[in-house]
Amino acid sequence: MDPLTHLLDGPRARRAFTLRVVMSGSWSIDVQDKAPLTVVAMMTGHAWLTADGDSHRLSPGDVVLVRGPNPYTIGDDPLSATDAIIHPGQICTSASGQDLILEMSHGIRSWGNATQGKNTMLVGTYESDTEVTAAVTQGLPRVAVVPAGHVSVELVKLLEREITTDAPGQGSAADRLLDVLLVHTVRAWVQLHPDAEQGWLAGSTDPVSAGALELFHSRPESGWTLASVAQSLNISRATLASRFRSSVGGPPMSYLTNWRMLLASEMLADAQMTTAKIAKAVGYASPFAFSTAFKRRYGVSPTGYRTHNYRAN
Repeated sequence: MDPLTHLLDGPRARRAFTLRVVMSGSWSIDVQDKAPLTVVAMMTGHAWLTADGDSHRLSPGDVVLVRGPNPYTIGDDPLSATDAIIHPGQICTSASGQDLILEMSHGIRSWGNATQGKNTMLVGTYESDTEVTAAVTQGLPRVAVVPAGHVSVELVKLLEREITTDAPGQGSAADRLLDVLLVHTVRAWVQLHPDAEQGWLAGSTDPVSAGALELFHSRPESGWTLASVAQSLNISRATLASRFRSSVGGPPMSYLTNWRMLLASEMLADAQMTTAKIAKAVGYASPFAFSTAFKRRYGVSPTGYRTHNYRAN
């Protein structure tokens, strides 16, 4: 199972922050929410998104992925003065600290400095540390822009309709549509930049690495060793280690450990999944061994991680 398939199969966005943003005139939004991932779909007009000193002009139909947690700005011009600052928890203030939530709210999940403006966009923010999403996007740049024509316009319009309705199940439907938009955008970016791939994206193009990735993703519960993976692929351990490191960027077993931890962090969202069940599902012989590895990866026990990240949901 490749990471994109897992993204579609597993629980992803949970009450993601989604808005239709409408802006007019000169404007600039300083996003400091520390979110791990944001999807922006430009509907009408234009905008400039600036991150880490690089500016990207967005036109109608463009979809962009922004990897956090570092801040970025989006506005009519990279040099425009800041009108609003988005803080963690999606708290919105002016540059001077004034609360702007009521002033810039315009109906059902519509936000901006005008009710009708020439610049409109959809913004979907994954606010929690969605670890498997991080695994999927780790081969992408800080800002990945997919130009118009490469992501379904119908999908984006369907998300817009779902965002701006109060129909039953709106939240879950918007979450799922945001997930699908993310996957389609990642796919499109990979197809447009075949030579810029890193991590599992690059590994997927190398037959040896792709074979190992398929084993890891489809059977993470198996007791894989370098020798058993090499045997399954009918190659030597040295060849496997060399090819995998060259394409993916690290040792096969390190990748497997990281993938197991990513899966485990997601499974903790399910209250029915005990530590023992998760340990078995991701290939650990005992809950103790799993808890030790998890704490080494995240700095907190599985129980502590669940309480901090999911109990509030």
